[in-house]
Amino acid sequence: MCNIKKKKRVILAMSGGVDSSVSAWILLKKKYHVEGLFMKNWEEDDNQKYCPSRRDLKDAQSVCKNLGIYLHIINFSTEYWNKVFIKFLQEYKKGNTPNPDILCNQEIKFKIFFNFAIEILHADYIATGHYAMLKKIKCQYHLFRAKDLNKDQSYFLYTLQQNIMPKILFPLAKKKKIEIRRIAKKINLCVFNKKDSTGICFIPPQKIFYFFKSLYPDDHWKIFTMSLENIGFHIGISYYTIGQRKGLKIGGKKNKGNFPWYVVKKDINKNIIFVVQGSGNPYLLSFGFFIKDVYWITKIKCVKFFHCMVQIRYRQISVPCIITFLNNQSIIKILFYKPVLSVSIGQSAVFYKQRECIGGGVIQKIIPYLP
Repeated sequence: MCNIKKKKRVILAMSGGVDSSVSAWILLKKKYHVEGLFMKNWEEDDNQKYCPSRRDLKDAQSVCKNLGIYLHIINFSTEYWNKVFIKFLQEYKKGNTPNPDILCNQEIKFKIFFNFAIEILHADYIATGHYAMLKKIKCQYHLFRAKDLNKDQSYFLYTLQQNIMPKILFPLAKKKKIEIRRIAKKINLCVFNKKDSTGICFIPPQKIFYFFKSLYPDDHWKIFTMSLENIGFHIGISYYTIGQRKGLKIGGKKNKGNFPWYVVKKDINKNIIFVVQGSGNPYLLSFGFFIKDVYWITKIKCVKFFHCMVQIRYRQISVPCIITFLNNQSIIKILFYKPVLSVSIGQSAVFYKQRECIGGGVIQKIIPYLP
């Protein structure tokens, strides 16, 4: 009797979008046994225009039927609420600028979903539609930017750990977005022209507004200039991030030179925001920042300092910096070669050496250009 080699089983996180849908097709072409898994992360169905969960599920079901694969539907809403959304709100209450997409990847996709797929569904691998690349080099796995630099999502993945990397597949690592849409149209997937989802991970904007409004019911909090002139009012400190321009509604007030206003500082206790004029205003600049509890994807040599590139928000161009280790490497100090605009506490700073993502962490303290 001939031995038939058993196909490796992959559980693919499917969102109902074009990226995860084409990822399924790519994995099938590579002869994997593929099953999809749709994660429900909110108890209530979202019937609003933004990211309607019912449509996403319907699209995922349509794609799986088209490709002939099974779709699991799993409710992770309790886990998402406790491990992502509550932490997100807590950070915003502190006046910080958290990135729940990173926390969602860390706690939901590459922990809860990963464990469910491997331990309960007995998968050999899990896969996602992220644009990122994993390579094994000398017994360690390394994370690299995707071929499509415009869509690269390695910034959101710096918390990946070595023990799970051997079981992760990123089918889109070497693909361009334009190619993904072309494939989806060619194989008649209903999502070929579906818009990319925007916003904060799975969090619908109307829910963000509801929770922020409950934190700050009074919408007449003051906006000050750095010279302590009251030039307007805002609707709650959690709505604003450092460097924010839109939504201030003070464009015509004391606007010397017709320059736009930017948020530069927040007083959490008094719920006051401070603004300055001009995108290059010195008050918006920082020399660097501090991070503790850094995630390193691969082992870092025991050195006092080293040079690399740092990216402090998604889609921002990375800039050169010097990393200095403090307090037995539990805290690191990052200094820019040149001052950088709009660095905020709570943002994730992600470190790169050329195209390789080597780690990152959450900004704890800013080193301002001006006191």
